[in-house]
Amino acid sequence: MATDPTHPNPDQTGLHFHWFLPTYGDSRNLVAGGHGTLMSGDRPATLPYLRQIVAAAEHNGFESLLTPTGAWCEDAMITTALLAESSDSIKFLVALRPGLMSPTLAAQMATTFQWQTGGRLLLNVVTGGESREQRAYGDFLDKEARYARADEFLEIVRGLWDSENPLSYSGDHLAVVDSVLARRPDPAPPIFFGGSSAAGVRVAARHADTYLTWGEPPAAVAGKLDRVRDAAAVHGRTPSFGVRLHVISRDTSEQAWAEADRLLAGIDPADVARVQASLAASESEGQRRMLDLHGGRTGSLEVSPNLWAGVGLVRGGAGTALVGSHEEVADRIGEYAELGLTHFVLSGYPHLEETYTFGEGVLPVLARRGLWTPGDRRRETVSVPFATATATATSATTTDATTTDATAADATAADATGTDIRPGQPATVGG
Repeated sequence: MATDPTHPNPDQTGLHFHWFLPTYGDSRNLVAGGHGTLMSGDRPATLPYLRQIVAAAEHNGFESLLTPTGAWCEDAMITTALLAESSDSIKFLVALRPGLMSPTLAAQMATTFQWQTGGRLLLNVVTGGESREQRAYGDFLDKEARYARADEFLEIVRGLWDSENPLSYSGDHLAVVDSVLARRPDPAPPIFFGGSSAAGVRVAARHADTYLTWGEPPAAVAGKLDRVRDAAAVHGRTPSFGVRLHVISRDTSEQAWAEADRLLAGIDPADVARVQASLAASESEGQRRMLDLHGGRTGSLEVSPNLWAGVGLVRGGAGTALVGSHEEVADRIGEYAELGLTHFVLSGYPHLEETYTFGEGVLPVLARRGLWTPGDRRRETVSVPFATATATATSATTTDATTTDATAADATAADATGTDIRPGQPATVGG
């Protein structure tokens, strides 16, 4: 059964911004590890701390929170289910590995999540790039077979979501008989999917609503998107595209690069050696492309204007960051948008504080340029009636000198606030 080419895609007009939940812990420094390598931050990933990040991301207008999966972090589905009730509108982009559970159970869990949260689930389907980590979960398929299984997995999940009729399916890796859900998701969770290898692109072309890439120089990203577009067109599909990046944005470029230098200076050479040795054994084509950007060296890490590969020295997966002033970071996002990228999945260290830095620094720039709409982010105007004096009979006989002084005071108030404040009128303070 082929994926329905009319399956609704996420809105491809305007840009969508997503943040990241560090369910392995957070830090003011780079956290080493990931993708088969153990990692932990000095801020533990407790529910109270993660709730702060959820609230900050929701407040700043992010659409969803990417939650990773793997042996190196907490379970994504359980964690986000616990966090959903502490938020009102933000969605959760939950990473899920095919093959570690029944496709029927996965379809049912996603449906329950969607129903109980009012449609706030997106799924990031991750095949698993490290055989040694997959074996720890009891999965002994090689990389090519994992992609083939992911294809079958998504066939079954989509079939269960799209039809009320019992589904029977028999593939090389998965089979179900008379499978049916008591409830179907409304809407069906959008599928985010990444993969740089030929097998990854093949599965993405058939199933991805949004194809995700890690942050590479624009020319490299453009080539990858073209491959996916061509492959998806064969199936009559047009996915949207997204990019996973870290971000270091400050009021000035000098401040941003100083922060990148601070993060680099805080890296333990032993961590670099440990993580690079682990990642060198990765079977992931995307991971190889990340490693090629820096080659394990700490020099020449700006691999494209404002694109810094320093994160990848100690972190698996997404290893690049946009570094610069708020205006410069907005410029680079605009360049990626011109390639066709509409979803930006971002993070920064520490994730709580950097949510505000990006949300208050870069998003307003993008809004002014017409690239992003704040949506329902609350804006308030507060009236402060601090000057309510009324004219009296006495004031009518005020001398010219007093009138001149009052006029000068009004002008000073207007200069200081940008608002023409006159006696008897409240001042408005914009949020």
